[in-house]
Amino acid sequence: MKRMLLLTTSVLLASCANRGGDIDGVQSFQHEGGDHQEGRIAYAARPPAGGAHHPTWQNCGVYDQPIYDEYAVHSLEHGAVWVSYQRNLPAAQLETLKQLVDGRTSTLLSPHDAQTAPVIITAWNKQLAVQDAADQRLKRFLEMYEQSKEAPERGASCSGAYSGTV
Repeated sequence: MKRMLLLTTSVLLASCANRGGDIDGVQSFQHEGGDHQEGRIAYAARPPAGGAHHPTWQNCGVYDQPIYDEYAVHSLEHGAVWVSYQRNLPAAQLETLKQLVDGRTSTLLSPHDAQTAPVIITAWNKQLAVQDAADQRLKRFLEMYEQSKEAPERGASCSGAYSGTV
């Protein structure tokens, strides 16, 4: 009886340990928060996953035009997740992305002209590129990193600021 109990406990612990594990393909970066700069910023990665950014954040929401990286990065610093896509993404996939962010208060959705993958999801210091909007890793990423502890100003506002587009 003792062996059976021990085996059950081990399986249960292993199952719990895997539930919140890493998401395959997520890239990690090392950016510090709080570096506010006016004007355009040359980012090494586009879309960027952190770093210097505009003093004003981008209002969270759905945009049908590209947004400025500098404002979006400030929103990431506040704990937002940015879902960006190539403009030629099929309409059905765009609808899937809209459903993904629907009802969430700390997300951005916009096209991005400089990205190389059809869909990229970004949080502060984390990013995942996928080929299809139906990829289940997008939902896991959003659940894991929206208002993540890694965001330097987690919980700060994602509204009441800038809502312009490029």
